[in-house]
Amino acid sequence: MTHEFDVSTVEQTQAVGAWLATLARDGTVILLDGALGAGKTTLVQGLARALGVTREVTSPTYAIVHEYPEARVPLYHADVYRLEHPEELVQTGIAERVGESGCWVIEWASKFPGAWPPGVEVQFVDEERCRRLRVKT
Repeated sequence: MTHEFDVSTVEQTQAVGAWLATLARDGTVILLDGALGAGKTTLVQGLARALGVTREVTSPTYAIVHEYPEARVPLYHADVYRLEHPEELVQTGIAERVGESGCWVIEWASKFPGAWPPGVEVQFVDEERCRRLRVKT
């Protein structure tokens, strides 16, 4: 099933993230794709808040993975933008952990097609007057 959300503010993007939290279970994988600055981390902020994370949620671009074990469903937020080769998914430990436990959110997921278990796909698409989030569940 595909859901579409038109967003034009940070708050609206975070609200879609909060909606995604209703889908979060142990083993859930959420795959995010969109341009730089599209709002991927903003979406994760809304998801994390809805899961009970009270500390700051930032992009894991340089850390690769930020972990939020205090969330109602432990949350793992990965950003694979800086990775160049699929082997790095193994070297970082991401490949073996995604989908095993907790809820995993992967930014730039399409960079490594076929590397992820089936999951919720979120595409950030720029429209003329807003940004459209297409969520395939």
